[in-house]
Amino acid sequence: MDSVNPATGEAVESYEDHSESDVDEALDRATETSAEWKDRPLREREQLLENAAEVLRENKREYAEIMAREMGKPIDQGVSEVEKCAWACDHYAENASSYLEPEHHPSPPGSTVKTVYEPLGPVLAVMPWNFPFWQVFRFAAPYLTAGNVGLLKHASNVPGCAVAIEEVFREAGYPEGVFQSLLIPSDLVDDAIEDDRVRAATLTGSGPAGRSVAATAGENLKKTVLELGGSDPFVVLDDADLDAAAETGAWARNQNAGQSCIAAKRFIVHTDVYDDFLDRFVDEIENLTVGDPTDEDTDVGPQAREDLMEDLHEQVRQSVEAGATVVTGGEPMDREGAFYPPTVLTDVPEGCPADDEETFGPVAAVWEVEDEDAAVEKANDTQFGLGASVWTEDRERGERIARRIDAGCTYVNQLVKSDPRVPFGGVKESGYGRELSEPGIHEFVNRKTVWIE
Repeated sequence: MDSVNPATGEAVESYEDHSESDVDEALDRATETSAEWKDRPLREREQLLENAAEVLRENKREYAEIMAREMGKPIDQGVSEVEKCAWACDHYAENASSYLEPEHHPSPPGSTVKTVYEPLGPVLAVMPWNFPFWQVFRFAAPYLTAGNVGLLKHASNVPGCAVAIEEVFREAGYPEGVFQSLLIPSDLVDDAIEDDRVRAATLTGSGPAGRSVAATAGENLKKTVLELGGSDPFVVLDDADLDAAAETGAWARNQNAGQSCIAAKRFIVHTDVYDDFLDRFVDEIENLTVGDPTDEDTDVGPQAREDLMEDLHEQVRQSVEAGATVVTGGEPMDREGAFYPPTVLTDVPEGCPADDEETFGPVAAVWEVEDEDAAVEKANDTQFGLGASVWTEDRERGERIARRIDAGCTYVNQLVKSDPRVPFGGVKESGYGRELSEPGIHEFVNRKTVWIE
């Protein structure tokens, strides 16, 4: 398994794939460890999570450099990602006890009825490359602290991140077998899910990958949580603060080189402010610095792989061929590496890739709409339903519009983001289940009713 620097095309390091016997041993180890781990006092598990947060903070620069080398994340964004992972660890270290407190129910006189939360056992996590630390800790922090053990099948282009994350838990003092990285190709995922030693699976990734995992898990009656793609609307109403909307919108589309499920992708703008917003938005985008991800001044790094950049450009090419107009960007950059410029498309026709597919890179499509009803209709005109952003200076109007948009989360006057304190997940083809907050720790537990007479 090789990692390649997308900024240079040079090989970074090679890692030996795990064989079928290696995987078998890992599953045995997970099963054996699970029996002991679930009986550990919850406070001990919380303390180990506090230790993991310390390890993350102490080594954040090192981990950010691994991300920069393997998938091109700008170094300051990588540092922020690691800090966010530590925040998630802090959150569950502080709140797991209350989240897992038994729930008491009304009962007949002399009886006690409660729901208790017990871990399921080994959970397989199939994780993507775009936020190679955050996506992992988003599942690991709650699931491990609830008493499950974790098996990570990370994306094949970030094996160094997978190995580093396993080392975080080892340095934090977790017992061997509580968290293991499996360096295996995608075609072995189904075998792992089918194995009786794996009790549940979670995936963050594409729709086809989600369907495959869900189908295999369903055939084997195993619980899944899926966080899939998104084509998030960014709705700018006629009373919005245009400077704030343009500045935030440019960042919401282009952070992590646009490679985010919850990136703003479809900008839907009221006709009364369309021209003014577009001018401001394009100015903000053209002021972003594209460059070496190890440079502190870089805003936008390369696409994570050359083939991903080529796929993105093909979406742009087909959209332009269908009638879309390129306002800025629109061609791969004439430089070494998988660099694609921040791009803005207008006059985007219905049915072209920029309209009805997820563009996983720095490409913004902008539409002009007549009123808020048309804005909501366009926002919901997608198979996805992950996040949405609404811009208006009227808070009540913002909430009203937010409630009408089909999405797992809608933010008014800020970009869509995940936060350990609130549930995160999608509807429609953006998946199901919730991560983070209290629902996130309850996804992979047995909600057992205990009735005592």
